[in-house]
Amino acid sequence: MNLTHSEPLEPFLQRYAGRQNEIAGLLQDFGPDALRAWAEELGIATFVGSSGRVFPTDMKAAPLLRAWLHRLRSAGVRFHQRHRWTGWSGSDLRFSTPDGDLSVQADAVVLALGGASWARLGSDGAWVPLLQEKNVQISPLRPANCGFDVQWSEHFTQRQAGQPLTSVIASLQDVNGNSITRQGQFVITAGGVEGSLIYALSAPLRDLIAAQGEAVLYLDLAPGKSQARVDEEVMHPRGSRSWSSHLQGRLGLDGVKTALLRECLAAEAFQQPQLLAQAVKSLPVRLKAARPIDEAISSAGGVTFEAMDKALMLREMPGVFCAGEMLDWEAPTGGYLLTACFASGRRAGSGVLEWLQSKN
Repeated sequence: MNLTHSEPLEPFLQRYAGRQNEIAGLLQDFGPDALRAWAEELGIATFVGSSGRVFPTDMKAAPLLRAWLHRLRSAGVRFHQRHRWTGWSGSDLRFSTPDGDLSVQADAVVLALGGASWARLGSDGAWVPLLQEKNVQISPLRPANCGFDVQWSEHFTQRQAGQPLTSVIASLQDVNGNSITRQGQFVITAGGVEGSLIYALSAPLRDLIAAQGEAVLYLDLAPGKSQARVDEEVMHPRGSRSWSSHLQGRLGLDGVKTALLRECLAAEAFQQPQLLAQAVKSLPVRLKAARPIDEAISSAGGVTFEAMDKALMLREMPGVFCAGEMLDWEAPTGGYLLTACFASGRRAGSGVLEWLQSKN
C-alpha cells in the first residue's frame, strides 16, 4: 500500500516524463501532501519509509479502503457490484448485470476503468473500442513497469533463473540519445529480467525496442569501485584460481554476476583481462521484447490529454469525464501511480460539479 512518495515536487514530477506538465496541473490541486492529509482525515496515519516511499502506519490497505467506503456510503453514494459497462445505447449507459441488461440515464459520467494490465482483476482495456467509436483520441496501450525478454542460453537459465542481482547500476541511451542511469536491483528470470530496477527503466527500454528492435542495457556490476580499481583487481595474478573465485575474492562479485559475465561476453574476453575489467563496469545485456501487457504492473497509453479539457471532460462527449490509469500517462512504481490516479479522480469529480452547476 505505497500511497505516495516524499521526494520534492520537482523530481517527483519528472517521474511522469512526457506528461509531467499535465500531471503537474493535477497535483497543484491534490498532491502528495494533500493525499497524506486525506488519509489522515480517514483515521489512517502514514509514515515515510527508508526509500522515501509513504505507507499507512500499519502497512495495510484494507483499513483505509473500509474507512473510505464508509464515508462514501454515509454521504449517499450507492455501489452496484457485478455491473459491467458495455457502452452506450443512444445517450444511455448500458450495463450487463446478473439480472440482465440495464440502461441508465446519467446527468454526468466519470469513467475510471484502469489500463490493460492484470486483466483477471478487471483491467482488460475493453473500453478502448467503446471510446474509439465515439471518436475519442486514444494512444495505444502498452506495458509499463514490466519485465523484458533476453535470449539466455539454456545453461544459464537452468542455473541462474530466480537469482537476484543486488547493488548494480544500469544505464542506457534513450531514443533521443539522452543518457539514463539508475542504481538498484533486479532478478534473472527464465526468459529475461524483471524487478524494481528494470521497472524504473521500462519506459525508455520499451521505446528503444519499438524504434530499434532491441535495447542494450549496460550494467555496472561493481558500483562504488572505479574503473582503475577494477582494472587493478582483475589483472592481479590469479594463480590457479578460477575466474569465479578470482572475481569473488578481488571484487566481491557473487556467482550470478560472474555467470552473467560469461553469458554476455565472448569466451575470448576471459583471455583478455583488460576487456573483462571493462565489462565488469559496463556489461551489455541485449533486451529483445517487453513482457506482455497482462503481466505488467501498469500500462502506458490511453485517453490523450488533448482529447479532454482541463476538467478531464471528453471534448467529443460533453458530460463524460475520465480519470486514473486509463489516461495517457505513465510513471514508475514508488507511489507515483496512485498519486496521479487520486489527483485525476479529484479533478474529474470537481469537473462534474462544475458541469452540473453550469446546467442549472
